[in-house]
Amino acid sequence: MRITVLGKSPAWQDAGGACSGYLVESGPTRVLLDCGPGVFAKLREHCDYAALDAVVLSHLHADHILDLVPYGAGLLYGPRNGRPALHVPPEGREHLAALCAAASMRESHVERAFALQGYDPDEPLAVGTLTLRFASVPHYVPTWAIEVTDGAARFTYGADCGPGDELPEFARDTDLLIAEATLVEPDSAPRGHLTPREAGELGRRARARRLVVTHYTDEVDADWIAAEAAAGYGPAVALAAEGAVFEVKLDPSAADAVK
Repeated sequence: MRITVLGKSPAWQDAGGACSGYLVESGPTRVLLDCGPGVFAKLREHCDYAALDAVVLSHLHADHILDLVPYGAGLLYGPRNGRPALHVPPEGREHLAALCAAASMRESHVERAFALQGYDPDEPLAVGTLTLRFASVPHYVPTWAIEVTDGAARFTYGADCGPGDELPEFARDTDLLIAEATLVEPDSAPRGHLTPREAGELGRRARARRLVVTHYTDEVDADWIAAEAAAGYGPAVALAAEGAVFEVKLDPSAADAVK
């Protein structure tokens, strides 16, 4: 299984960067997790956007969904033929319709472009060779971490997440955990994000075989972020960067290679 970081920025984009978006590939199957601002252009550098099997959303905040609007325009009006599935959390259909209306577009813009389906967070979701599971995690709006397996490897995307037991329990012994680290210092309750050290501690509690830290800004020193995350996790951690590729295999000793 191969995970490509298309965007790792927090709610405001890095210079030349993109917000949340992760391309997961296994055999012939290609799935995009989240589609924040800037992600669609990055996706086009890696694959035919019309041939993607599915887009799956962790939650409905703008920095995770806004590029569905230009993506939908490409599917509706561009020269390519295709209608990828779009799997959305509860109330996603209504939320996306309101987003399109606020952008002075037809409310049905996204739904016409994609084969839109609501997922049940309590049930597994099969997409080609991949199986996805969901777990609610602490954030300001209903948000789900996403586990992706291909029968041989297991990857967990923590989405946006504050401190708590939910993600460590869900990601227990995962081959690869991507965890957010938005904050320089803990914010006040209710918590919806992590510091790098908290992300590392969460990865240690999950016993993740490999930890990648994401959702941080280029305005904070990357060496400090890596050191703080490693202090919480134990071993060294990897920092997400646009274009970085993580390969996850069955053998943990050979599991995760960053290119």
